[in-house]
Amino acid sequence: MSQSDRRSLEQIFQAQIDTLATTLMPGSLHNYQDAVKSFLRYLRSRYPGVRSLAALRRDPHFLGWLKHLCEQDPPLSNGTRLLYLVCFRRLLNDLALNGEDSISPGLILRTDFPPVHHHLPKPLSPEDDRLLQQHLRDQDDLRSNALLLLRATGMRIGEFLRLPTDCLRHLGDGQWAIHVPLGKLRTERLVPVDDDIRRIHARLLLLRQYSAAATQSPFLLPQLGGHHAGYWVLRKALARAARAAGCSALFNPHRLRHTYATEMLRAGVSLPGLMQLLGHKTLGMTLCYVQVSQTDLQRQYHLARQNLAGLHTVPQLVIADSAADLTPGVPAIAQALATTRHLVEMYRRQLSDDQACRKLQRLAKRLAKIAHEVARLDNP
Repeated sequence: MSQSDRRSLEQIFQAQIDTLATTLMPGSLHNYQDAVKSFLRYLRSRYPGVRSLAALRRDPHFLGWLKHLCEQDPPLSNGTRLLYLVCFRRLLNDLALNGEDSISPGLILRTDFPPVHHHLPKPLSPEDDRLLQQHLRDQDDLRSNALLLLRATGMRIGEFLRLPTDCLRHLGDGQWAIHVPLGKLRTERLVPVDDDIRRIHARLLLLRQYSAAATQSPFLLPQLGGHHAGYWVLRKALARAARAAGCSALFNPHRLRHTYATEMLRAGVSLPGLMQLLGHKTLGMTLCYVQVSQTDLQRQYHLARQNLAGLHTVPQLVIADSAADLTPGVPAIAQALATTRHLVEMYRRQLSDDQACRKLQRLAKRLAKIAHEVARLDNP
C-alpha cells in the first residue's frame, strides 16, 4: 500500500499546498485551499465512497463538479471558476510529477476553462473625482488622508496597507518616491511623488500618533484586526465620503487606481512608463486600467500631426539681398554654389517629369564637383 493510499484526500492536497508556501503569497495559497474545499465538499455529498486519488475520474467526478460550480446560488463568476480550475489542475500535475502515478490523465482539460470577461476601465468621472478629493481634504482625518494617498499614487489597497512609516525615500536632486514593498505580482517599485503627496504622507504620520493601534503597528495606516479588516475599513470610509461629497455613484478603492492610470495617460505618461508606475508585468494588464475617450484620441491625433509637420519642414535657405553683400573670394563663391545647388534640388523635387529630374540631378553633381575644386583653392 502506497503512502497516498494511507492518507485522506484532504491530507494529500493540503500537503501539496504546503509545498507551495515557499513560493506563493498567502492570498494565492487561500485560492488553492478554496478550490480544494469546493471540490471535496462536492465529492463528499455526491460520491462519498471516493477516498483516493486512483478513484478520481473525469466523468462523473470532475465534470459533475464543473456543472455544480455553474449551478450554485448565487452563481460563481467566470473568473472564480477559472481560478478554481487552474489551481486544482496545478495540484494534480504537481502530484503526478512527484510520483503519484495513480492519478488518471486528463481530469481537467484546457477546454474546461470558462472565458474571462473583459472588464472595461472604470475611472471616476472628472466631476466625481474633483468632489471626492475636495471632501477628503476638508475632512483631513487619518482615513481621508489614506484615501487621498491611494488616489494620488495609484497603489493597490493591499500594497498601501503594507506600507511602513518610512516608505518615503529621497532619491537626490529634489526627487522623492514612495517605496512600494512586494505586492500582488511579487514585485516592488518606487512611485514618484510631488510636494503635495509628501504633505499627505507627513499628515498621515502626524495623525497616526493619535490612533490607539499606532503603538502596536509598524504600518503607515495602523489597523486592528489585520489587512483584511483594514481593507473593509477603507472601503466603508470611501463609501461614506462618496455619499457626503455628492458623487453620482458609489465605488470601491480599486477605482481610484483606474482613475490614477487614466489621469497619468492623459497627462502624457507613456504606456511603458504607466506600466512601471502601476507595478504591472505586461502592457496588456495596463490597458485594462486606462480609459481612452474620443477626446483623448482627437487630441493625440492632432498633436502627432503637428509633430509630423515639424519633422518634414523644408529648411529655409538664407540668400543675400544683393551681390554687393558678398565679398569676392573663395568663401563667397562657395556660398553661391551651395545656394545654387540647394535651389536646383528643391526645384527638382517639385517636378513630375522624370527626364527633367535626371538632368537637374546631373547638373547638381557637376555643381558639387565645381564646389569641391573651388574649396581646394584655399588649400592648394
